[in-house]
Amino acid sequence: MDKDIKRRLGLIFGFVLIDLLGYSLILPLLPYYAETFGATLTLVGLLGTVNALGQLIAAPTIGRLSDRYGRRPLLIVSIVGTLVSFTLLGVARSLPVIFLSRILDGLFGGDISLARAYITDVTDEKNRARGLGIIGAAFGLGFIVGPAMGGLLSRFGYNVPALFAAGLSALNLIAVVLWLPESLSPEQRADARQNPGTRFSFRLLAKALQRPCVGPLLHISLLYSLAFTLFQSNFALYAKTRLALDVQATSFVLTYVGILSVLVQGFVIGKLTARFRERRLIFTGTIMLTLALLGWAFAPNLWVLLVVLAPTALAAGVLNTVLTSQLTKVVRREETGGTLGLSASLQTFSQIVAPGLGGALLENVGTWSVGLLGALIMAWTVSFTRRKVLSQPDDTDANCHPGNVSAVIA
Repeated sequence: MDKDIKRRLGLIFGFVLIDLLGYSLILPLLPYYAETFGATLTLVGLLGTVNALGQLIAAPTIGRLSDRYGRRPLLIVSIVGTLVSFTLLGVARSLPVIFLSRILDGLFGGDISLARAYITDVTDEKNRARGLGIIGAAFGLGFIVGPAMGGLLSRFGYNVPALFAAGLSALNLIAVVLWLPESLSPEQRADARQNPGTRFSFRLLAKALQRPCVGPLLHISLLYSLAFTLFQSNFALYAKTRLALDVQATSFVLTYVGILSVLVQGFVIGKLTARFRERRLIFTGTIMLTLALLGWAFAPNLWVLLVVLAPTALAAGVLNTVLTSQLTKVVRREETGGTLGLSASLQTFSQIVAPGLGGALLENVGTWSVGLLGALIMAWTVSFTRRKVLSQPDDTDANCHPGNVSAVIA
């Protein structure tokens, strides 16, 4: 990579890290903050639901528009929306205002997809997975530091972390405006505006699931997201009910997972993709996550759990990064933003479904049931990946070539 690309990747890393710090430092405190305004447990749950629904609608919209008008303008719009939503949350004096802030945050929450699209624009196929890995590393760092920072700030009031998050968003806005150049040339944006396949349309986006090479990758992304979100969203409750871990022990375990994620996506991914075919890595990752979730389901104690979490973090890091990398390689450049936005929407759908489903299983079936369901979903994904992705020839066939794939939906 030349110095200019490294500088841009460094800016994107900083952008994602600051964005995730803002998000993660308010996330654990939101239920307590809402309860001060009389929110019931059901209403607290709905705060997460409306935010996810907003993202489900907005992510492909923002991604598709960025294909046509550029990443930088849409990043600025997205950050402004996040800044306004955090500010509303910090000055809220009623529950409806809190709901409004979470809806706005969801509707303008396409910035991570835009960051991935930006990295795709400035990297070649050889370095793409390595470049995308920095987003995962930023996620890990953000979730290590953010919750602890939010806990410290909450001593001064539950609204203080939200105002601090707004300040972080303001820093991001200044950085993007002053230092981040546009990644798409005027000619590329003009081509996207003239291409009917990149018009904003949910019908055209939905047809991506039927495309010969894009569709299987999106299906795998959905199944992986559902299985992993079952694990992620129900981990704290699992740790409490199955292993009797207290808050401090659970926080330690989550920090351990965050450190593993940083190591995998920041350092290991680049070495793996340099040595192995990406489709082979996807297949291996699905097998590893199947076994890891099965081990998580029946872990008898904390030490076994810590061992199981290592392959879980490795498999999730590989799948999260390499699936994105593969998606960018089987679509035209001018379709990248919309396709990654659709992938993000599928992941958001998992975030809507998995928490309630996992909670019901934990309460009514057993502590092992969530991990077993996740393992069964991934076992099906292993079979699907072998049939639909691994079987593709090394030199991808004509239907997978970015120059031809758009014809399916034009």
